Amino acid sequence: MHYPIGLLFDLLASSSALPWNITVHFKSFPEKDLLHCPSKDVIEAHFMSCVKEADALKHKSQVINEMQKKDHKQLWMGLQNDRFDQFWAINRKLMEYPAEENGFRYIPFRIYQTTTERPFIQKLFRPVAPDGQLHTLGDLLKEVCPSAVAPEDGEKKNQVMIHGIEPMLETPLQWLSEHLSYPDNFLHISIIPQPTD
Repeated sequence: MHYPIGLLFDLLASSSALPWNITVHFKSFPEKDLLHCPSKDVIEAHFMSCVKEADALKHKSQVINEMQKKDHKQLWMGLQNDRFDQFWAINRKLMEYPAEENGFRYIPFRIYQTTTERPFIQKLFRPVAPDGQLHTLGDLLKEVCPSAVAPEDGEKKNQVMIHGIEPMLETPLQWLSEHLSYPDNFLHISIIPQPTD
């Protein structure tokens, strides 16, 4: 429940055929592996906590703090009821930044790997270098998770997946954050072993 379904697909089943078959069990809940969800209110609180964390990274929490409680509710209800227009009317504000800043303060991202025990990697990373150049996905990976990037003369051992696609490493991180972030405003990046087939 605490990972977006698209992320789970990227991590666990991206090489399988669609539609993805999911088995739902109603007994013997795996308490060691999943957070237990006692109510919809807990899911809403978790979602809003993630949105607030992302906004703290992007805007020092200024945008989310300027919103009213009804805006928070509209954001959640739009997501819950699959009403994109209702959701985007509020979320759009969280994706904007002043033109003179060239991007967010930091990029809210999490990198997940199937080959480690660590749940995810999350660090502060600016979308723009001190010299004014836009950082790319490759720049992020080289700094935060260098094992994910193949050496220039080496064999590619990993796939980097976001929303079921493998973006080019030259893609500006700011663009990825604006266009491929999940509803919680985080860029969830999966690093999986390169398929052998």
